[in-house]
Amino acid sequence: MKKVLFLLVAFSAALLANEGEVANQTLKAYSMIAAGLGLGLAALGGAIGMGHTAAATIAGTARNPGLGAKLMTTMFIALAMIEAQVIYALVIALIALYANPFLG
Repeated sequence: MKKVLFLLVAFSAALLANEGEVANQTLKAYSMIAAGLGLGLAALGGAIGMGHTAAATIAGTARNPGLGAKLMTTMFIALAMIEAQVIYALVIALIALYANPFLG
């Protein structure tokens, strides 16, 4: 963790040390890296959550087949909520790429 923090501070110092167009290009590059990493982590978390949700629904249906329809409905609602979080991350990534408020 200390290494990651050190690299973050070092990259920030390098970014702030640049002037003019070079700083603009550097900020764009960092924005692209941040958008890619953020969206990748959001998709990974969403996929893990969806997998757990589906596994729990299958286990619940196997235990009590009579509740299968209710469990399926609840699962689809939960999947929609999980996917909404990933879509929010996509929107933030697109803002960071195309409407970056830090670019002058």
